[in-house]
Amino acid sequence: MLLALMGVVFDIQHYAIHDGPGIRTIVFMKGCPLDCPWCHNPESKSFKSEFMWWPDKCIGCKACVQSCIKNAIVLNPNLIIDEEKCIKCGSCVTACYSEALELVGKNMTVEEVMDEIKKDIVFYEESGGGVTFSGGEPFSQPDFLYDLLMACKNEKIHTAIETCGFTDSENILKIRDFVDLFLYDIKILDSDLHEKFTGVKNELIFKNLNLLKGKNVIIRIPLIPHINDDINQVQLLGEFLSFNGFNEIHILPYHKAGSEKLKRLNTSKTPFYFVETPSEDAIRTIVQKLKKFNLNVKVGG
Repeated sequence: MLLALMGVVFDIQHYAIHDGPGIRTIVFMKGCPLDCPWCHNPESKSFKSEFMWWPDKCIGCKACVQSCIKNAIVLNPNLIIDEEKCIKCGSCVTACYSEALELVGKNMTVEEVMDEIKKDIVFYEESGGGVTFSGGEPFSQPDFLYDLLMACKNEKIHTAIETCGFTDSENILKIRDFVDLFLYDIKILDSDLHEKFTGVKNELIFKNLNLLKGKNVIIRIPLIPHINDDINQVQLLGEFLSFNGFNEIHILPYHKAGSEKLKRLNTSKTPFYFVETPSEDAIRTIVQKLKKFNLNVKVGG
């Protein structure tokens, strides 16, 4: 195994109690082929490192401006970073007295990530937990993901992957026998509508899901009002999942945390504010509809 292989990671969360059984470490990998406007991790979409700025923390001292050797930063009063000049050295982040600036995305080797993961082995053993690879989309860095999975298997660590399923099928085939749990997102059943909101059609996603029949798969549905909560589409999805033997479904109601983070990125994208969090009645209706297909439905993941 080539432990020197590097990938881009934007966060590693310890002691998580979601995204799989037991106490878990979640490794968030950068880069995603989809562009969902409701994404709760908009900082994960780009493969490149990028800055997040909290204006409410900023004290206007301009230490970031003074620290930049490339003169790439303007603060007057908003923070503007010239991407053509910036070399992502992080000196501005180090100089920021109020911790109002963060560089999201770090190059890490498999060995460096495993060093973080192995800190929590005792908690996995006591709770039946393990490691979840999330993002972004972990399959956007397939070689890095494969080597991390192999390293976890060598340590007998339970592994889960949170995925949108949009990747070359060869990547699914290569790793499916080394993953203990797939958390598989199904966003929109209609392919044209899926393309409208995510940028890609969904045929490949369903093809890859078919390759995971017989594996431990939990289907996760981000519930977005007025986009994928049409009751007829929900019924068709329930029929499809039940017919194909996928029994456990997690409903993930939309929330606005992603839009708040998007405002802090150096981007022109518009926050997804026009959609509200689904009501309890709406969630209950979706759950009841899916349960009619003898599916094990849970709200949250």
